[in-house]
Amino acid sequence: MNVFPGPFGPATASERIGFLLLPGFALMSFASASEPFRAANILAGRPLYRTVAFAEGGGRVRSSGGAELEADALPARDWGLDILFVCAGGSPEDWHRPLVHAALRQAGSEGVRLGGISGGSFVLAAAGLLRGRRFTIHWEHAPALREAFPDLSPEQARFVIDRDRLTCGGGVAPLDMTHALIAERMGADFARRVSDWFLHTEIGAAAGPQRGSLPERYGVHHPALVAILGQMEASVEAPLSRQAMARLVGLSTRQVDRLFREHRSTTFAAEYSRLRLDHAARLLRESPLSVAEIAFATGFSSASHFSRRFREAFGRSPAEARAAHRPA
Repeated sequence: MNVFPGPFGPATASERIGFLLLPGFALMSFASASEPFRAANILAGRPLYRTVAFAEGGGRVRSSGGAELEADALPARDWGLDILFVCAGGSPEDWHRPLVHAALRQAGSEGVRLGGISGGSFVLAAAGLLRGRRFTIHWEHAPALREAFPDLSPEQARFVIDRDRLTCGGGVAPLDMTHALIAERMGADFARRVSDWFLHTEIGAAAGPQRGSLPERYGVHHPALVAILGQMEASVEAPLSRQAMARLVGLSTRQVDRLFREHRSTTFAAEYSRLRLDHAARLLRESPLSVAEIAFATGFSSASHFSRRFREAFGRSPAEARAAHRPA
């Protein structure tokens, strides 16, 4: 790496940052991760960071929105990088790529810090590179990761930096993570200038939530109902009875029924079923689990019962829903 003089102290070598793009990667997540480094170079008046994109086989890579980027082929060795981020969407076909896994393991063995953006953490997990590390992943991909790797536990955080592993939930969370990385190298004041460049005035803490709060997402503020909804989300695999939920919040079943009727215009059973079926739909999209395994993972008594309820809710079978989200 070349050395450049600049206004922020002694001459400093450029950090080389790679982005491994898998088909279907989210363009927004990639831009949120890469653009702050470009802005840092402009504000510093020298190339603090050099970025390069890679893809399996090289060539053009299509994002989830259809835009394409040109990328270099993966090197067999001698990556010459400081950091390598994996940018992936939500398709299991893109997560299980042996050549990519081998390349990541090689980069890690050369001392490259490895990062996962959005679904990229799943790729790192599949390569065996997250054992013994704290990490996070986009909330929508977390259930599939837990089912595929029961020994791993992603944190519900915007981003996690654990030594040589850098992971974030995607979306705008990379802006927060790159702010932390730039501050790590150039100091908090300079990092703030970079964030201001993107009107990023509210910098999220690493442990900040990825989703809105339960009251925001459900539009309710009754404390007992919020507690029940939170417990519903946490127990899709082993649903609790209406009586058990009522005991948890110190109410009668009649009071619980009234809360759902008045605040959600539905019933306890219908709300619970919707949550479990939505969870099942995510697993169909993002995990290789069979329909029977997904039925078990969402608390249904059998695959046939699950399939019947799924068709009633979504107008098609689980197999048809899975096929609709697979590439042609």
